[in-house]
Amino acid sequence: MSHTDQERELIDRVIEGDANALAELFSQHRDRLWRMVNFRMDPRLHGRVDADDVLQESWLSVVQRIDHFLSDASRSIFVWFRLITSQTLIDIHRRHLGTQKRNAGIEFSIHKGWSSESTSFSLSFHLLGHLTSPTQAALREELSQQLKAALSSMNEIDREVLALRHFEQLSNRETAQILGISDQASSDRYMRALGRLKGVLQALPGFTDM
Repeated sequence: MSHTDQERELIDRVIEGDANALAELFSQHRDRLWRMVNFRMDPRLHGRVDADDVLQESWLSVVQRIDHFLSDASRSIFVWFRLITSQTLIDIHRRHLGTQKRNAGIEFSIHKGWSSESTSFSLSFHLLGHLTSPTQAALREELSQQLKAALSSMNEIDREVLALRHFEQLSNRETAQILGISDQASSDRYMRALGRLKGVLQALPGFTDM
C-alpha cells in the first residue's frame, strides 16, 4: 500500500470516528510541523517555549476542531494540520509577547499565511544562523539589515514560496494549496525566488553559500 493509500485509509477511519487514526496521522506529520514551528517561532521565545509544547497544544486544537476538516475531507490533512499549528503558534506569540510582538510580524496575512514582515524576519534569522560567535555579532547585525532590505524588495508571494519550499520543505503542490496558486505558478515562483536570493547572498560580504 502506498503512502497516499495509507493516509487515505486513515482519513476514512477518522471520518468514521476513529480517534486513534487521527493521532496516527498527526504523528506521521509531526516532524514536518516541528520544522515549521522552529522556522516561524520568534527568537525571543527560545528558552521559554519548546516546539514540542506548541505541537502538543496544536494537537489538542486538532481534536477539538476535527469537524472543520471533515466538512471537506478531500483536502490535504497535512495542510490543515499546518494551519491549526500556525494559528496555535500565533496565539502563543500573543500570550508571551503581547504588545512586544514584531510590527504585525506574527499576524496571518496573505492566503492564510504568515505576514510578509514575519516571513522576512524568519528567513533572515535562519540564513544568518551560522554567525554565532561574539566577534561575528557586529557582522551579523550589519548583514541582517542588508538581508532584510533585500528580502523586502522581493515579491511577497515569492518570498513566502521560498520559505515554504526551502525552509519548511513543503512539496510544490502543498505550497500551491496553501497560497492558492497553481502548481506551475508555485514552481516558477520558487525557482525565481531561489535564484534571486542566491544572488543577494553572494553580494553580501562574509556570507557563505546556502
